Amino acid sequence: MDVMERAARIEAAGGHVIHMEVGQPAAPAPSTAREAARRALEHGRIGYTTALGLPGLRARIARHYGDTYGLDLDPARVVVTTGSSAGFLLAFLSMFEAGDRVAIANPGYPPYRHILTALGCEPVLIETDAASRWVITPQALIEAHRRTPLKGVLVASPANPTGTMMRPEALAELIRTAEGLGIRFISDEIYHGLDYAFPASTAAAVSDDATIIHSFSKYFCMTGWRVGWMVMPASLVRAVERLQQNLMISVPTLSQVAAEAAFDGAAEMEAVKHGYEENRLILTQGLPAAGLPEFLPVDGAFYLYADVSRFTDDSAGFARRLLDEALVAATPGVDFDPHRGHHYLRLSYAGSADEMRQAVHRIGDFLRKG
Repeated sequence: MDVMERAARIEAAGGHVIHMEVGQPAAPAPSTAREAARRALEHGRIGYTTALGLPGLRARIARHYGDTYGLDLDPARVVVTTGSSAGFLLAFLSMFEAGDRVAIANPGYPPYRHILTALGCEPVLIETDAASRWVITPQALIEAHRRTPLKGVLVASPANPTGTMMRPEALAELIRTAEGLGIRFISDEIYHGLDYAFPASTAAAVSDDATIIHSFSKYFCMTGWRVGWMVMPASLVRAVERLQQNLMISVPTLSQVAAEAAFDGAAEMEAVKHGYEENRLILTQGLPAAGLPEFLPVDGAFYLYADVSRFTDDSAGFARRLLDEALVAATPGVDFDPHRGHHYLRLSYAGSADEMRQAVHRIGDFLRKG
């Protein structure tokens, strides 16, 4: 957020900043979603819905799992949420008590550990590296559980900030390991649909006891609509319903109406994804030539996690200089990894192809100037 605020000040003074710090699509929501919202507004009253969400949307989400993964999912297990952020909060509240230990990958999305800490839980950072392909392995989970018992583990594939993914067999093995140890499994799947190296697999295909967190923000380009969903174990649905009734009452109705219609805009979203693939190619081919050759596997999402250790051991300072001198906004790795993040930078390629080409040129000039 510091980078975003600094970039805003530069733009207010007339500078042209290329935004690679923001984890949100540049494209709008699909036209089908926007049209559905317009019709709903013209119709009149927009009231509350049930706490679990509009029945039509829950059924459409369940159908999505059949269309995409070949699963027969009971809509009763689907809970509509106010974005994935509310999904994480509801999942943690329904599963854990204060003092419970929950494993997450390091590097990882900062709100995981912040929400857990705010609820009195203890986030347990499991270090990942190139040898593990930057994901939690069964052995690492077993060792962390042996030191002090864990109550949960959360994984993301595709992951933020790394952009790496778990292969289906690796995901299945980790789920089986967790369940064998009595550890609840939460799968962050908000970047599903944005996969390039190989198709993403869902934890719902492995276990009915896994909890899946998903969102309309990324693939469907609906960040500001604040709507997502969970697929819950049947035994937890009632607890989540009661929590949602008391904390949010319901997810905004207009967003739910738009979300259901978003599934009919798949052709538009695939065109947006094609743009990300082009941007990914521009960066993976252009950055090495510009002097930034080391980055993690760019499997999915719209992030490239670059190793800048040859230039700095202060990624926050490096990001400030890159913004001030090259007008390229990027997120320092220390935001995602308090231990090794000072050697990394996250670049989002959710913008236009022209912006990516300009960014490569600016980064190259910046690195050559030292």
